[in-house]
Amino acid sequence: MFTGIIQAVGTVAAMQERGGDLRLRIHTGKLPLDDVALGDSVCTNGVCLTVTELPGDGYWADVSVETLNFTTLGGLKTGSAVNLEKSLTPQSRLGGHIVSGHVDGVGEVVSLTEDARSIRVVVRAPDALARYIAHKGSICVDGTSLTVNAVHGAEFDLNIIPQTMTETIFGQYRAGSRVNLEVDVIARYLERLIQGDAAASGATGGLSMDTLAENGFLGALSRGPGKP
Repeated sequence: MFTGIIQAVGTVAAMQERGGDLRLRIHTGKLPLDDVALGDSVCTNGVCLTVTELPGDGYWADVSVETLNFTTLGGLKTGSAVNLEKSLTPQSRLGGHIVSGHVDGVGEVVSLTEDARSIRVVVRAPDALARYIAHKGSICVDGTSLTVNAVHGAEFDLNIIPQTMTETIFGQYRAGSRVNLEVDVIARYLERLIQGDAAASGATGGLSMDTLAENGFLGALSRGPGKP
């Protein structure tokens, strides 16, 4: 579990293909690893990776075929910069939002424009994720917890302050850059809950007015608060 507050920018030190998947060595730079043990998790560009070796200046992690297929990690190269965050502890501050490190899809940067001292970034999400992205809601982009400023179909706007541009890899984005997206976990579970019994059959097809009515949500809304 993570917060989406990036602790350091690391670099890819080595990549080794192993039977169709990948071993990845990350140099962690200023991120201290004295409290990290084998088996711990480090969020790497929004992807939760398990530490398999600790060579002293970073960590090794295995990246499965599943992860390579559904994230941007397969496109990394030696020298690529990556956002890093160590997993939460009971003493950690929850400065961003609850982030699992389980990427929901890959988005694309549409544009970057100056907005006073900030940069306005427009990202296009996969159509299947658009319904989970809400105005003033939270979204995780390459491991960074951000607030959605506006939504236009499958595109959403972000306001990136100078601190974020400096302390993350946002400063390297260009139009066309591919980014890992994780939507708010509450939105995912809420949709599943609203689907009710239909969720178990696999025949939900997303939410509809009929689904809401069948599970009692429209009736509750029409009665209003405090009415039987």
